[in-house]
Amino acid sequence: MRVLDLALHAEFQGAIGIVVNAPIKNDTLRELTRRIDIPVVVTVVSEYENIEERVKAGARIVNVSAAANTPKLVRYIRNNFPQLAIIATGGPTEESIIETIKAGANAITWTPPTNGQVFKKIMEAYRKGEAHP
Repeated sequence: MRVLDLALHAEFQGAIGIVVNAPIKNDTLRELTRRIDIPVVVTVVSEYENIEERVKAGARIVNVSAAANTPKLVRYIRNNFPQLAIIATGGPTEESIIETIKAGANAITWTPPTNGQVFKKIMEAYRKGEAHP
């Protein structure tokens, strides 16, 4: 009931979609997609999840977050569900992002460096008399 209440509230506030975590039960997902009009994005974290059942329950987009296995899982999903929209974590490098895109992701999420990491680079450059990075 809480998931449904939060989804309805998000929809009423103007959200254009909601993301649910991997442990959501298919019955809950089915009820959710029956009651709201915005797309439901289901997080997928491993190849052991039954993607077909997620789609049957109403998932319209999957959010793949499988660490180093993300490109492999994206490729599997793309091959088996060619029309399913896929968002995926791109990983920490340009190479891992490109690999995930080539595997079939429609969109990439990326975690930028923290303020501390950025500030550290700036301060290191200052100490060396270099220009601001």
